[in-house]
Amino acid sequence: MTLQDFQVSDRDLSEVTLGQYLESEAIAVDTETMGLLPLRDRLCLVQLCNPEGKVTVVRIAKGQTDAPNLKKLLEAAHIQKVFHFARFDIATLRHHLGIKVQPIFCTKIASKLARTYTNRHGLKEVVQELEQVELDKSAQSSDWGNAANLSDTQLNYAANDVRYLLSVQQKLTTMLQREQRWELAQECFQALPTIVSLDLLQFKDLFEH
Repeated sequence: MTLQDFQVSDRDLSEVTLGQYLESEAIAVDTETMGLLPLRDRLCLVQLCNPEGKVTVVRIAKGQTDAPNLKKLLEAAHIQKVFHFARFDIATLRHHLGIKVQPIFCTKIASKLARTYTNRHGLKEVVQELEQVELDKSAQSSDWGNAANLSDTQLNYAANDVRYLLSVQQKLTTMLQREQRWELAQECFQALPTIVSLDLLQFKDLFEH
């Protein structure tokens, strides 16, 4: 994948790009942050991909608190938002940009429900099995905060994290339906916003004895 395969946008989607994505039935979404704690670590990038393979990487500025076009897209009820480990991404988007993402499909939850023959449910492993593509994860732990000067390796990594998600979603949906776990998966996806609310309030182990 080269830099010509995606576009980079600053702070928000353009009106033209928003219009293109709003025509989709589903879009893949991912984020890059300075760390794994949404209340502490700032949001740096939001990546999107539609069924036609149009990938956009949105650079989020330090201190930015809204992105109206992203919000309109990610809250659109007619578009399914596909994440890998949605729990983290939707918490980050809510905390930093005030976006309440819905509806949601999480390929990590789907993988754990469908691929019970393995305990390897990371994006790299899921994509490798279902898409026969080996993702380069060498830039996973890197400084995403220097958004204006991200390397080609970082940008390609960020774009690749959404490129295969919609195809993975379709394959996992087929597996879930075959194994009669599709309804259970949907219930899990619907519960995610509540779980995220608890996460952002820093409740721990609420369902334990």
